[in-house]
Amino acid sequence: MSDQIQFIVEKLNQEPFRKNYNLITFDSLESMQLLQLLNDVLGEIDPKHAVDIREELPEQTAKRMLGLLGILKYKPPGSISDLSAFRQGLVTGSKPVIHPVLHWLLQRTNELKKRAYLARFLVKLEVPAEFLQDDTVADINKQYEELMEAFKNLHKECEQLKTSGLSAAEIRRDINAMEEEKDQLIKRVERLKKRVETVQNHQRMLEIARQLRLEKEREESLAQQKQEQKNQLFHAEQRLQRAQLQLKEMHHAVVDSKPESLMKKLEEEINFNSYLVTEKIPRELESKKNSTYFLQKVVAEPAMSQSDLNVLEIKINEVNAQMNQLIEKRMMKYEPIDSKFSMYRQQASIISRKKEAKAEELQAAKEEMSSTERQMLQKTNQAHELEGSEVLKGDEFKHYVNKLRSKNTFYKKKRLEIAEITAEYGVLQRTEELLKQRHEAIQQQLQAIEDKKGISGYSYTQEELERVSAVKSEMDEMKGRTLDNMSEMVKKLNTMVAEKKASLAPVIKELRQLRQKCQELTQECDEKKIQYDSCAAGLESNRSTLEQEVKGLLEECVQEESNYRYINCMKTNLEIQLQRAKEEVKAYVSPDPQERRKAIREQYTRMILEQENLGKKLREKQKVVRESHGPNMKQIKMWQDFERLMECKRECFLKQQNQTAIGQVIQEGGKDRLVL
Repeated sequence: MSDQIQFIVEKLNQEPFRKNYNLITFDSLESMQLLQLLNDVLGEIDPKHAVDIREELPEQTAKRMLGLLGILKYKPPGSISDLSAFRQGLVTGSKPVIHPVLHWLLQRTNELKKRAYLARFLVKLEVPAEFLQDDTVADINKQYEELMEAFKNLHKECEQLKTSGLSAAEIRRDINAMEEEKDQLIKRVERLKKRVETVQNHQRMLEIARQLRLEKEREESLAQQKQEQKNQLFHAEQRLQRAQLQLKEMHHAVVDSKPESLMKKLEEEINFNSYLVTEKIPRELESKKNSTYFLQKVVAEPAMSQSDLNVLEIKINEVNAQMNQLIEKRMMKYEPIDSKFSMYRQQASIISRKKEAKAEELQAAKEEMSSTERQMLQKTNQAHELEGSEVLKGDEFKHYVNKLRSKNTFYKKKRLEIAEITAEYGVLQRTEELLKQRHEAIQQQLQAIEDKKGISGYSYTQEELERVSAVKSEMDEMKGRTLDNMSEMVKKLNTMVAEKKASLAPVIKELRQLRQKCQELTQECDEKKIQYDSCAAGLESNRSTLEQEVKGLLEECVQEESNYRYINCMKTNLEIQLQRAKEEVKAYVSPDPQERRKAIREQYTRMILEQENLGKKLREKQKVVRESHGPNMKQIKMWQDFERLMECKRECFLKQQNQTAIGQVIQEGGKDRLVL
C-alpha cells in the first residue's frame, strides 16, 4: 500500500499536475479534496470532465466518474456486493476506493487518453428496434455506422503515419520551402514575360514553345511506355525460360523415374501428411487452444495486486505438495506386475518422441528446401539482370563451352597477327632511326661545304624565310577576315542602338513624369506616417492602462469567487459534520438498543473488544507454537531421514528390476538360438 501511495505522489508531482505533495500531505487529504484530485486526473484524460465538483451534486459527480471509468474499462476488485461498496465509496470519497483508482489511472495515462478520445466517436448509440422500423431512422443509423467505420480506418492511417517517422515540423518546413520556391518561380516567370513582351511575334513563339514542350512530354511518355514494354517483354522471356527449364527438368525426372519409385514417393508423402493431419497438427492445435483459453481467462480477470499474487503462490505450493504426496502413495502401492507394461510404455513414448522429432526435422528440411529454391530463383534473376542471360544447364552449357572454344581459337589467331604487326613496327622504327642518322650526317656534310664556300647557315636561313612567309600569309588572311567581321558587327550594333533609342524615347518621357509624381507622393506619405505614429503611440498608452485596470479587476473577481467557493464548501462540510454529530448523539441517547448499536462509539467499542479477544487468541496460539516448535522440528528431521531411506530403497529396487529384465532378455535370446 505504501508503494502504491508513493507512486501516486510521484506522478502527481510531475507534469501536468504539479501538486507538490508528500506522503503526509497526501494522506491527510479530506474526502472532497480526494474527489477533486480524482476529477483532475480524469479531466487530464478527458478534458470534458475538467470541472469543479463543488458546482455539481454528489450524485451527478459519481454518475459522471462511473461512466468514464466504465468507458476506460476499469475493473474494481471484488464481487457484486463489493461493487456496491465501490460506488458508495466513490460518492463519499473513501481512501481505500480512491487510491487504487488513482494508481490505475496514473499507470497508463497516455493509453487512457487515447481510449477516451476514441470513445467519443466509437461508443455506439443503442437505438431501440421499434424505432429502426422507420426508414429515415434506419438510413441515419446506417450512415452513422458507416461514418464510424470510416473514422476507424482514418484513425488507423493516422497512427501508421505517426509511426512512419514523418513529423509535422518537417512537413511545415517542406511546405515553407516549396512556397518560397513557388514565389521565386513566379518572379522569374514575370521577369521572363517582361523580356519576351518586347520581342516581335512573342505570342506565336510562346505557342511554338508550348507545342514543343507538349511534344517533348509526349516523347518522354512514349519512351517510358517503350521501356515498360521492354521490361514486360524481358520478364515474359524470363518466365518463358523458367517454364522451359522446369519442363526440361520434369522431362528428365519422368525419363529417369519408374512407376514403383513414384508410387513409393507418393506413399511416403501421404504417410507424412496423414501423420501431420491426424496426430501432430491436432495436438498442436489443442495445446494452442488450451493456452488461448488460459490467456483469455487471465485477461478476463481483474487486475491483481501483490497480495493476490502471494495467495496464488501459496495455492500453487499446496497443490504441488499434494501432487508429491499422491506420487509417493502411488510408488508405495507399486506392483511388480506393471513393470513390463511400464517398460513398454517407456519404449512407446521414446519412439513417439523420436517420430515427432523426425517429423519436425523433415518439415524443417522441406521449409529449408523451399527457401533455398526461392533464393535460387532470386539469384538467377539477379544474374540475369547483371549479365543479361540465364544460368545455363545441360546442353546449353555444352553449346556455350563450344562457342568459348571457337572464340579462343579466333583470339589466338588475332594474337599472332598482333605479334606480326608488332615485329613489323619494330623494323619500321629501326629504319626510321637509321634514316634520321643519315639525315643528320648529310646535314653535317652540307654545313661543312657551306663553311668551305663561305656561306654558312644558308640552308637554315632559307628554311626559316620560307616558314616565316607562310606564317605571314596566314596572318594576313586572318586579319582580313576579322576586319570584315568587326565592320559588320559595328554596323549591326549601330542599327540596334538607334532602334532601341527610338523605342525608349516615349518611355523615358513617361518615366520622368512618374519620378516627379513619386517624389510628391513620398513626401505626402512621410507626413501621414508621422501623424499615424503619434496617434498610434497615444492610443497604445491608453490601451495599456485600460488593460492593466481590467487585469486587476479580473484578478480581484477571481479571488473573490475562490473565497466564495471555499466558504461555501467549508459551510457544506460543517453542515455534514454537524448532521453526523446530531445523528450520533441521537443514536447514543436513544433508548432503543438497535439504534444505539448503530452509533459509531458502540461500533468502535465492539471492534476494540473483538480485536482484544483476537489478540488473546493469537498470543495463546503463539505460546502453543513455541512449546511445540522443538518436537515438530525433530519430527521433520525424522521424516526427511525416512524420505532419504525410501529414496535409496527405490533406487536399489529399480536397479535390481533392470538387472532381472536384462537377464530375462538374455535367457529368451539363448532359448531362441537353441530352437534355431
